[in-house]
Amino acid sequence: MSFWILAINPGSTSTKLAIFDGTSQFAAETLRHDPSELAPVIADQLDQRTALVKQWLDANPVAGKINAVVGRGGLLKPISSGTYTVNDAMVEDLHQGVQGQHASNLGGLIARKLAEPLGVPAYIVDPVAVDEFIPEARISGIPEISRRSLSHALNIKAVAHRAARDLGQELADINMIVVHLGGGISVAPLQGGRMVDVNNANEAGPFSPERTGGLPVGDVVKMAYSGEYTEKEMLTMITRQGGLLAYLGTNDGQEVAGRIADGDEQAELVFKAMAYQVAKEVGAMAAVLNGKVRAVVITGGLAHSELLTGWIKDRVRFVAPVLVFPGEDEMQALAEGALRVLVGQEQPQQY
Repeated sequence: MSFWILAINPGSTSTKLAIFDGTSQFAAETLRHDPSELAPVIADQLDQRTALVKQWLDANPVAGKINAVVGRGGLLKPISSGTYTVNDAMVEDLHQGVQGQHASNLGGLIARKLAEPLGVPAYIVDPVAVDEFIPEARISGIPEISRRSLSHALNIKAVAHRAARDLGQELADINMIVVHLGGGISVAPLQGGRMVDVNNANEAGPFSPERTGGLPVGDVVKMAYSGEYTEKEMLTMITRQGGLLAYLGTNDGQEVAGRIADGDEQAELVFKAMAYQVAKEVGAMAAVLNGKVRAVVITGGLAHSELLTGWIKDRVRFVAPVLVFPGEDEMQALAEGALRVLVGQEQPQQY
C-alpha cells in the first residue's frame, strides 16, 4: 500500500512543504514570507500560514490522497526522540510556547488544522525539545536556571545516521559532533547516537544569521535595565534581530559571501567571526566526548558556503575528520518518521 504524506517545516521567514509517496518526494515548495507582513507573535501567524499551505495543497493533484500530515516539532516540554501524535495537550503547549516562541511551534499546529478536515492523523517527529542530556549538562551556574535541550534535533539526528552510513559504521557504536548551520546554529555531541549536550540555539553558542548566540551576561543585564528596551524588544533582539542581521543588515549568507568577494572587509570579519565561534563550540563539545570523536559533521543551509565551512574546517580538523552535508534533510526525516508509524514499524508516542 502506498502512503501519501504532507510534510510542513515552518521557518522564521519561510514555510517549506513537501508531499511524499512513501519516502519518495513527489512535490515540494518553499513559501517565502515578508517579515513585515508576519504577526510579531509566532502563534498569531497560524491562520495566515495555514491558509497559504492549504492553497498550495489544494492545487496539487494528489491532495485527496494524503494519509497523514507531519509538521516539524517545536519548543515543547522536554521529551524523548520519536514520532508523536499532535494531541490537545501538545496544541495547547505549542500555542503558549511553553519553552519559548519559535517558528517550529507552528509545525504541529498547521499539521493538525490541515489533518482534521481530511480525517487523517497529524504528527511531529524529533522536535526541537528532544532531551537526552547527561545530568552534568543541565547545570548552569545558578540553581534558579537549568540548561535546556533545545536544538535542530530533527536534522541533527537524520544527518548523523547518514554520516554513520557513509563511514560504514552503526551510529550507536561511534561518537560524533554535528554542527547545524541555519537561521540558528546548534552544535551537538552525539554519544552512541544520543545527543548528550547541545547549545540552545536561541540564546547560547555561536551567533547565527539572525540570533545573537551567547552574550556577555553583565552587559545584557545593563541593557535590560537601562529603560531603553522592553522585555519583548530584548527577546526579539536576541532571537530575531541579532547575528549577521545586526552587523550587516542581512541574514542571507550568500549575500554576505558576495560582499566578501567584492572586498567588503567588515562582512569578511563578521562572517569569519561566526566560523570562529562555531569552531570554539566544536572544541567544547569534543571535551564532552573526552576527545573520542569519529567525525565532525557540518550540515544546514549555510553549509553550502564553502567559504564558511572552509574556515570551520581549518580550526576543527584536528578534532576528527570533517564531513559536510549541505542543506537540510528535515523534510525527508519528517516523512520517514510518519511512515514508520503508518506502516506499523513504530507506535506513535503521546505527548
